[in-house]
Amino acid sequence: MTETAVKGPASYFPSIEKKYGKPIAEWKDLIRASSLAKHMELVGWLKTEHGMGHGHANALVAHTLAEDKGK
Repeated sequence: MTETAVKGPASYFPSIEKKYGKPIAEWKDLIRASSLAKHMELVGWLKTEHGMGHGHANALVAHTLAEDKGK
């Protein structure tokens, strides 16, 4: 039995939860509740307001926006 490795933005999720202490669902709720809509605006907001690194912020925003686009 082989496990497929998680790829793309979701591959950052375990380290995001560990480093910033909130579950991914909570981060996604914050992103969705924000008045911002553009990808880079949201990334910048996570970086300045929540002290998140660029890669982690970018992964969360990309995954959340892609999820919402598919709804």
